[in-house]
Amino acid sequence: MLDHLGIQCADLAASTTFYDAVLAPLGAQRIMDFGVAIGYGIPPKPDFWIGKFDSGEGFRESHIAFEAKDRATVRAFQSAAVAAGAEVLHEARLWPEYHPTYYGAFVRDPDGNNVEAVCHTPDS
Repeated sequence: MLDHLGIQCADLAASTTFYDAVLAPLGAQRIMDFGVAIGYGIPPKPDFWIGKFDSGEGFRESHIAFEAKDRATVRAFQSAAVAAGAEVLHEARLWPEYHPTYYGAFVRDPDGNNVEAVCHTPDS
């Protein structure tokens, strides 16, 4: 349903370092870089964008969930986030209240957003 999503970042350099690290285990990479906006995705199309904070006032937390191909990838995402200095909100685990095979890890990005990697398939 979504074509792409963009968020504004208070410190674009810190957010670029964070997203470069945590999206790599998910198979995503930086595809476009305009200096004030950076697009990530699985080539050829960027579907997640970060940009310089330039409009609006105050902070409103966003929740961003990235799909992971398997549970090991969710754990790799969490490890990359910790290595990048992120706060872990929820360790990688099953979340059966969502559905029986929902496996996710939640971390904070440099701007305070709740960023998740999630796998919907059973462990293989």
